[in-house]
Amino acid sequence: MTVHSDMLACREMIKEGSRTFHAASMVLPRRISDPAIALYAFCRVADDAVDLGLDRTAAVEVLKDRLDRACRGLPRPYPSDRAFADVIARFSIPPAIPEALIEGLEWDSQGRRFETLSDLYGYAARVAGTVGVMMTLVMGQRRPDIVARACDLGCAMQLTNIARDIGEDARNGRIYMPLSWMREAGLDPETWLKDPKFTPEIAGIVKRLIDTADALYDRATLGIANLPRSCRPGIFAARALYAEIGREVERSGLDSVSSRAVVSTGRKLAVLARMLAFQETEWAPAKYLPTRFGDMEETRFLIDAVIAHPVRDVPPAPRVKPIEQKVAWLVDLFTRLERRDQMLQRSRV
Repeated sequence: MTVHSDMLACREMIKEGSRTFHAASMVLPRRISDPAIALYAFCRVADDAVDLGLDRTAAVEVLKDRLDRACRGLPRPYPSDRAFADVIARFSIPPAIPEALIEGLEWDSQGRRFETLSDLYGYAARVAGTVGVMMTLVMGQRRPDIVARACDLGCAMQLTNIARDIGEDARNGRIYMPLSWMREAGLDPETWLKDPKFTPEIAGIVKRLIDTADALYDRATLGIANLPRSCRPGIFAARALYAEIGREVERSGLDSVSSRAVVSTGRKLAVLARMLAFQETEWAPAKYLPTRFGDMEETRFLIDAVIAHPVRDVPPAPRVKPIEQKVAWLVDLFTRLERRDQMLQRSRV
């Protein structure tokens, strides 16, 4: 079992590095939120090592070694590695899943670009679909149809990130938009990258990315509805908060080149309030969830890895607090965060 000090370290890491996920995790039952935080902490460490490191190729090789040790139950002496190793063992996570994540980060280190939407899906499956799959396994769900919907959710979130970060990525010499989409819009990728500006053509591409993500969010909802009852509000919250980033980009006129869209605390509260207003029937499991309906071929290898991996028994879950109490706590958290931010702003004046 993950020691308390390692768990605290992982929580602090996520609190600073991924506020949206940290907030959403607060409405998950503790038996789920702790391992979820642990796996997100390792993913954050991996992402930062490649994204912020001076030698990205060397960083990838180090990550491969750290992951191999964690999968063998011999993690390096870091809180994130020890906690992640425990999650891998307890929830029977196939090594192929986090290995695919590292592969996606390796593509980043190589500056890989993507010609088609299918190529982009392959990247999103690795850097985000893998996280969705691991989260689903932590929640005790291994059905192929539900795992497929988790892949949809992860890919949707990644497309949202790409749509939001067009300008920031370009200024770092990166393009994640499908190159074929740029050419169809009359843009030469290399020429645009030398002087990235917002144009109607870029707005059209951003809109296509957001619309594609929204379609995946809709498909993912089928899978969320089949998760354990105590887990649904937290994952619905994560889905809703991420989808709201797309709405914020739309409110900015689809200009994600000049600035980076940020969802305010007030809007996050409004999203969570709408979620809290859902009737319990809207969180009820779907009576029918097609096994292969709408599955992406680009994520099939992740589903196959789960099917092929032996399962270790996990102790039965303890009783959890009512959903409404957890969501109310999260709303209070956002209120306190907003007050703190206001105080910090006043202190700088």
